[in-house]
Amino acid sequence: MEIVRCLILGSGPAGYTAAIYAGRAGLNPVLYEGLQPGGQLTTTTEIENFPGYPDGVDANAMMDDMRRQALRFGVEIRPLMAVKAELGQRPFVITLDDGSQVGCWALIIATGASARYLGLPDEERLRGAGVSACATCDGFFYRKKTVAVVGGGDTACEEATYLAGLASKVYMIVRKPFLRASKAMQERVMANPKITILFETNVLSLLGKEGVEGAHLVRKKGTPEESTMDIAIDGFFLAIGHDPNSRLFKPWVETDESGYIVTQGISSCTNVEGVFAAGDVADPQYRQAITAAASGCKAAIDAERYLAANGK
Repeated sequence: MEIVRCLILGSGPAGYTAAIYAGRAGLNPVLYEGLQPGGQLTTTTEIENFPGYPDGVDANAMMDDMRRQALRFGVEIRPLMAVKAELGQRPFVITLDDGSQVGCWALIIATGASARYLGLPDEERLRGAGVSACATCDGFFYRKKTVAVVGGGDTACEEATYLAGLASKVYMIVRKPFLRASKAMQERVMANPKITILFETNVLSLLGKEGVEGAHLVRKKGTPEESTMDIAIDGFFLAIGHDPNSRLFKPWVETDESGYIVTQGISSCTNVEGVFAAGDVADPQYRQAITAAASGCKAAIDAERYLAANGK
């Protein structure tokens, strides 16, 4: 079995930034790209809020820049995905989806989080063309337009409020007859004249060929009052939660009630010495490319110090 000093799982902004720093530090890191090379950022189109790109940048082009920068510093990038982890021994052992195994003395988990979708065929068809799971990332493109936010929790209310500062009108599509958000967040959205809440409403399909043009809805589904309606919208935002990709590591690494990996203080260290977490897999709060990149930097520095302290 091959044993490497530093192994990085994930190829989003966190994984690539960790690789760049680890490569420059001479750790000879190996990075496995995982199921989605470039991370979930590649599901969007243009990025306008990442420093250094004053005119915006295509998401795939930016991730390719990060990848090439990592390669420049000697990082070995491989296309496989981890399917099993054994973190109760030294070196740690990771099993890949081709059946091979690799051992490592330091492990950086940067496997990200997956946004929850409703499961509509139109979501996949129009992803990046009006369908988004990040209002902070994509809201700017809907200035003075009409958008819809799906969800009734704090995240949905926060995103609706944020979008109301940009868009001309915001629909909140809420499955239940009430909001699950905190009282303060409920009061905020209900007091906003730009936000219209559609309670007891489900999305049946999205309208539009090249981009989102509307949504086909059903209200009070399964009751005698059931009815359908269409709304005209330019953007469709999912705010029904994310699932951190941490399942492989849960037998050893501490996670919170939602599955996000818990790190120690301001570091990237987990409860397992030599295992570090970076990016959305450990961030239930911000989930931005820039914060993921910053945490990747921290993870590489923490890994370098750990290896040096342990003579590896």
